[in-house]
Amino acid sequence: MRICVYGAGAIGGYIAVLLARSGIETSVVARGPHLQAIRQNGLTLKIAGETRNVKLPASNEPATLGKQDYVVVTLKAHQIAAVAAQIKTLCGPETAVLYAVNGVPWWYFYGLDGPYRNHRLASVDPGGAIWDALGPERALGCVVLPAAELVSPGVVEHHDGDRLPIGEPDGSKSARVTMLSQALIKAGLRAPLRTRIRDEIWVKLWGNVAFNPVSALTGATLKAIVDDPPLRALVRRAMLEAQQIGEALGATFAIDVDRRIAGSGEVGEHKTSMLQDLERGRAMEIDPMVTAVAELGDLTGIDTPTIDAVLALVRARARAAGCY
Repeated sequence: MRICVYGAGAIGGYIAVLLARSGIETSVVARGPHLQAIRQNGLTLKIAGETRNVKLPASNEPATLGKQDYVVVTLKAHQIAAVAAQIKTLCGPETAVLYAVNGVPWWYFYGLDGPYRNHRLASVDPGGAIWDALGPERALGCVVLPAAELVSPGVVEHHDGDRLPIGEPDGSKSARVTMLSQALIKAGLRAPLRTRIRDEIWVKLWGNVAFNPVSALTGATLKAIVDDPPLRALVRRAMLEAQQIGEALGATFAIDVDRRIAGSGEVGEHKTSMLQDLERGRAMEIDPMVTAVAELGDLTGIDTPTIDAVLALVRARARAAGCY
C-alpha cells in the first residue's frame, strides 16, 4: 500500500509519522523550510513523552512521488482548489483521496439521495474546480479530531486525541475504505468506518460554525465563551440554526445542543483554530466553517440570522487583518 500525505503540517505530519512507522510506504508533500528540514533530518513527531522520527520521501512536486493507492489531503479547505491539478498527478485509476479537512466538504452532495444530489457548493469549491479536476468518485470523508501543532520545521507535536472517523460518501463499506480504516488503525489511530460520515461531520461543524468566529471576534477561549452567558447564548442560537439545516439535509445529531456546548467548555482555555490563524496573520477558514453553512441555509430555505451576522463581522475582522 502506498499513501501520500498532501500537506504534512500539524495533522498531516502526525498521520504521516504514524503510517510510516507502521510499515506503510508513506510519502509527504510539503514546502519551504518544513520540506528542507524533512529532507535533511526526517519528520519528527513528539507524542506521549516520546520523540519519533521517520525518514520518508518528501517533495513540493507531487508528480515525482509516483501514483498512490491513497492520498490523504490535510490542507485547509480553501487551499485545495489551487492545487487540485497537482493532487491529481498522484492519482492512478483506482486512487482514493481522503479529505482530512475542516468544515463542509466540497463533495458533500455527491451521491446524496434527495433533491440536492450532486449539487456543487460555491463557497468551498468555487466554479467546481475540485469537482472537475479530481472527481467526487475518488472522495472519502473524514472528521479530524486529534489536536497537533507544527512547532518548528520538520517537528510536529501531538497534543490530544487520536480519533479519525472515515467513510464513503454513499455510506457503503467498500473495500477501499475498509482497507484504509484498517491501515490507520494499525498505525495507532482510532479510525472507525462510518456509514453515515456526514452525521459525524456535522457534530464537529456544529461547534466550528459558532465557536470559531466568535472566538476570533472576541479573542476568547472555548471555556471563556461557554462561561460568558451572552456569548454562550449567541453560539447556542447559531448552533440551533446549523442543526436545523443539517436535519433538513438528512443528518442526525446524536447529542443535544447544550451537551455539545458543555463539551466545548470542558476542553478548557483552548484557542480555536480560527483565532490562532488570526493571531498569526494566516488565512482563516471562514468559508468552509461558516459561509458554507450560510449557503446551505439559502439552499434549503432556512433563515440563519445569527450565522449571517457573525459571518459578516468575522469577514470584516479577517479582511482588516489581511487574513481573508
